[in-house]
Amino acid sequence: MGRAEARRAQKRGRRRAKAKKRGGIGRFFTFKKLLGAFFTLCLLGIVGFIGLYLFIDVPASANGQAAAQSNVYKYADGSVLARTGFNRESVPISDIPKDVQHTFVAAENKTFYKDSGIDLKGTTRGILNTLRGQGKQGGSTITQQFVKNYYLTQEQTVSRKLKEIVISLKVDQKLSKNEILAGYINTSYYGRGAYGIEAAAQAYYGVHTRDLTVEQGAYLASLLQAPSQYDWAVATDAGRKRVQDRWNYTLDNMVEMHWLDAGKRQGMKFPVPDDPKPSSGLKGQKGYLVKLADQELNKQGITDEQIAAGGWTITLGVEKKRQQALESAVKQELTSKLDPKARDVDADAQAGAVSVDPKTGHVVALYGGKGYLEHYVNNATRDDYQPASTFKPLILATALEKNSTTQDGTPITPNTIYDGTSRRPVKGSAIGFAPPNEDEEDYGPISVQTAMNNSVNSVFAQMGVDVGLEKVRQTAGQLGMDAEKMSARPAMTLGSMGASPMQMAGVYATLDNHGKKITPQLVTHAQRGEEDPVELPDPIGGQVLNRTTADTVTSVLTGVVKDGTGTAVRNTDYDIAGKTGTSDDNKSAWFVGYTPRLVTAVGLFGEDANPPHPQVTLKGAGGGGRVNGGGYPAEIWAAYTQNALGGERTARFDLDTDMGAGVAPPPSPTPTETEESESPSPSPSESSESPSPSASPSPSESDSESPSPSASPSPSESSDFPLPGDSGEDGTDKDNGNGRHPMFGG
Repeated sequence: MGRAEARRAQKRGRRRAKAKKRGGIGRFFTFKKLLGAFFTLCLLGIVGFIGLYLFIDVPASANGQAAAQSNVYKYADGSVLARTGFNRESVPISDIPKDVQHTFVAAENKTFYKDSGIDLKGTTRGILNTLRGQGKQGGSTITQQFVKNYYLTQEQTVSRKLKEIVISLKVDQKLSKNEILAGYINTSYYGRGAYGIEAAAQAYYGVHTRDLTVEQGAYLASLLQAPSQYDWAVATDAGRKRVQDRWNYTLDNMVEMHWLDAGKRQGMKFPVPDDPKPSSGLKGQKGYLVKLADQELNKQGITDEQIAAGGWTITLGVEKKRQQALESAVKQELTSKLDPKARDVDADAQAGAVSVDPKTGHVVALYGGKGYLEHYVNNATRDDYQPASTFKPLILATALEKNSTTQDGTPITPNTIYDGTSRRPVKGSAIGFAPPNEDEEDYGPISVQTAMNNSVNSVFAQMGVDVGLEKVRQTAGQLGMDAEKMSARPAMTLGSMGASPMQMAGVYATLDNHGKKITPQLVTHAQRGEEDPVELPDPIGGQVLNRTTADTVTSVLTGVVKDGTGTAVRNTDYDIAGKTGTSDDNKSAWFVGYTPRLVTAVGLFGEDANPPHPQVTLKGAGGGGRVNGGGYPAEIWAAYTQNALGGERTARFDLDTDMGAGVAPPPSPTPTETEESESPSPSPSESSESPSPSASPSPSESDSESPSPSASPSPSESSDFPLPGDSGEDGTDKDNGNGRHPMFGG
């Protein structure tokens, strides 16, 4: 065999040995086959991705959590009063300072403004780590994180990641970069229960988004990597170091991207956030205000379900300083003086108050009770207690408006003379009625002005019948009271119906507004997201009383303050008109008063502290005797008004009338004129005769423990007997002066 053949034989042997060595499965994995398989997989992947791209659409709406926002209730000045529901308030990109926008891009995705919405390298790493069970991994772009937050869920699955990629590509084509960035910033979680940058700005720095600095924005952007670990208030030393490193990294990236001047960057200091604040919630008066605001929206067709969906910004007319002044006045003049441990009745005293700007009709302050979480019933709007003598001005207003006369034809004016004898039977009524005056005091012939000053029941009971009880009821309805619940019976003249401080504030605000209807309104603006604002009614209505009528009643009510049951509120700095009221069995006490700038109704209600919380007497609350409208309610009103008026204390009433205590008296007649004038003889309405014995039992103190059954009909007025001794009376006790002169017998 030649050398050539020997070499060929050796090569054949080596080939056979190699083939024999590869043997079995190895012969299937040739380089060509592997290369072919790789390209086949790539082709299948491309085809599969194209299929996914065609099959997966951008969701039509956000996921439930992304769409959820808190409802934000604001004071009149725009500051936050309370938040309810999900703690998020989305803001437009225009409200986020440009520098703050850049902190998020620098921290999370420097190529955001140039990329197509995905980071293939980072996403591939994320998918592989998910398959390995290594949990949440970084690498997503801002667009991907927005898609995950807004459209998808936080679950860690390959299918969710693939959806995220496809939707991100489509979203990047569909939305502008600013829209995507705003969505990302508004849907991210920042810790402290704050979703979105506005809630985060409030939670960490107590400012609105528009007021954030670059340093603060960089901290919030840094938080997104690990909110619970990077919250400065609870972070470990290691956590604090890491978030500072992240903060520096963010600012350095901004310098690199030419979004921040290097010199300015060197002077920046880490902005330590504020300590966490307790949730505002619905504690104290906030709950009453929030619930009342919701109820006003209900009246405009906004359902509870729509409100619960969140995203509402609701602005109230409540002024923060005035609200604080009202709360302070109640504490100073009432609750600080009550001691439920020493006196059980002190636990039964419930205050309610509403203050209204008569020029706008907006509620500027409200007191609903000791606290919404402790006493859910809003005392400012409850209408189950009698307004008592605060109703009397409505009788006079009706008389003036209708040009009414006494039964002998004498026009009813502030100067008309009536018989003020206690328990004088009312004439002209089909239902017998002979109400007592406070402390059974007999005034004899007195003017309507004096009767209003001293809240003389016998006079206004007769006047109501003279005017016509149905006409009085109609006037009450026109002024904002619930006329449907009123019964046109004589006891109505003593305010035996139910009414709320809100209603009475509206009635007196209408008087203050010269007869133009005021319907107190709490909400001044309500809007959900970018939707159209809710159309709210105008709290200023049409003319329901002639101006002269309203102004004359105001003039008369100034006399109550100057020389009557309301002297506790008298103040020479500004004009005041008002009326006191104390109801049947002393279950409620009121003062409703106004200046040219402010109208406030204060009610004090006796409510048993124990379930089922029936109405009870206030007598003895605070360690005194009878609780009158000229006591705690008037004192609360005076303390509040003094602070609430601020620099508006010099305003005077502009009255179009020549009657009542608010106008200068006519010149005194000369002696000759006096001699020639005849003494007025009492009209039939004045009844100069003494009441019959059956209608005039022996005098008894109006605050007696248990009036005789014959003198105590129910508030339904179904009885022909007079009301109890202290019904409808008001003012302070006689030993306190009550605006009278003790030396002359009170």
